[in-house]
Amino acid sequence: MFRLDGKIALITGSGGGLGVGVARALCSQGAHVVINDLNPELAEQTSTMLCAEGFASSAAPFDVTQRGAVKESVARIERDTGPIGILVNNAGNAGGQKYTPTPFVDMPPDLWERFIAVNMTGVMNCTQAVIGGMSARGYGRVITVSSTAGRVGKSINVSVYGAAKAGAAHFMRHLSQEVAKDGITANVISLGFMNTMSEGFAHKIIAQIPAGRVGMPEDLAAATVYLASDEAAWVTGATLVVDGGYTPF
Repeated sequence: MFRLDGKIALITGSGGGLGVGVARALCSQGAHVVINDLNPELAEQTSTMLCAEGFASSAAPFDVTQRGAVKESVARIERDTGPIGILVNNAGNAGGQKYTPTPFVDMPPDLWERFIAVNMTGVMNCTQAVIGGMSARGYGRVITVSSTAGRVGKSINVSVYGAAKAGAAHFMRHLSQEVAKDGITANVISLGFMNTMSEGFAHKIIAQIPAGRVGMPEDLAAATVYLASDEAAWVTGATLVVDGGYTPF
């Protein structure tokens, strides 16, 4: 079950962090995984590492916020490697820009724009670049990694981030209705607090997570493999909450 043999998967923002775990999981199920990252060196290093582990992988560095670059890169991948059947919209947060949670009253508009560009417009750019080909072939999986901040309000100063994540999630719901007839599913993973947090913040938040721990890359990876698989063919327009019970509704 959950095999992805012969499938080509593009994972945005997978040169580091949680995306590496997702990439390795899809590779282990037989997919050829295309590693995207804003940083070309990270994309190449991660792809090389996966190949050294015996997996099929290649690199495609580009900025998801640049529509022209996205279209050109997708065309190149499909020419050189093959048709993209799985898109994982994983790039997020503030992209390549380091972000410190900031109260909205103190947040400059140029930072608002970066969050919206990466977390919402970037999702739309990548999705539009692949969706036509998926529809023509009668098969596709679009998976967008969102956040519990896109489902519930939080008092940790991530208002614009949460709003952008919510927008991308709702875009997936609408898209699912447009493309279901073409054999394409469009789903969301609402991700909770992960092990990428600082140790100090994690210590404070763990007490609020019923499962008693933060999430690991494997938690996101397993959910992604499921939604990418043929076993999830009748699951679309859904939000799969992966947060250890933090937002139980």
